[in-house]
Amino acid sequence: MSEPRGWHSRGYLPHIDAENTYQFLTWHLADSLPIELAAKWRADLQHLDDHQRQRQYYRRLEKHLDLGFGSQLLKDLVAAKIVQDSLIFGHGERYVLSAWSVMPTHVHCILRCNPGWTLSEIVQGIKGFTAHQINKKLGRTGQLWQEDYFDRMIRNEQHFHRTLKYIEWNAVKAKLCTDPTHWIHCSANPIAKNLLLSKNSLTT
Repeated sequence: MSEPRGWHSRGYLPHIDAENTYQFLTWHLADSLPIELAAKWRADLQHLDDHQRQRQYYRRLEKHLDLGFGSQLLKDLVAAKIVQDSLIFGHGERYVLSAWSVMPTHVHCILRCNPGWTLSEIVQGIKGFTAHQINKKLGRTGQLWQEDYFDRMIRNEQHFHRTLKYIEWNAVKAKLCTDPTHWIHCSANPIAKNLLLSKNSLTT
């Protein structure tokens, strides 16, 4: 476990580690974004400052991911369940999980790091465990997730609720269902939400 590092970078994307702060996180499958397209976006946005570059890059990525390029491996119910179970497992000890959605090509969530845990440790832990388990269960090999992740600090209560709604309605926006409660690997789904509530009862 490590101390929060404030703003830092693992490459192209800036990140912030801060205790007692909710973060909006996104990471995606490695094959959902061609390397050539990512490089083109970076070149197109190079003239912007760090904040604007990250914001514009994420907007392009968001639209691209919802179109469902690549294997869409997380459409597999076994794979999606592994990711959802891993998110819920860390709730209470490592972080407070408020919302999530496991989409066919990517994962969204809102969480707040608990003292002693950094965002980087949490995300890398989830990605490492789920990659191993999904590859094992589905009989596949190779890289599952992209190297980095996106995080955005939640500024206030209004921003929190707007982001939560975005996450829970992402499947509807991507035309995968007509009601967010029908997307089974999402915090809007009553059965999935009860899994988190059950974890709360075990940790309090």
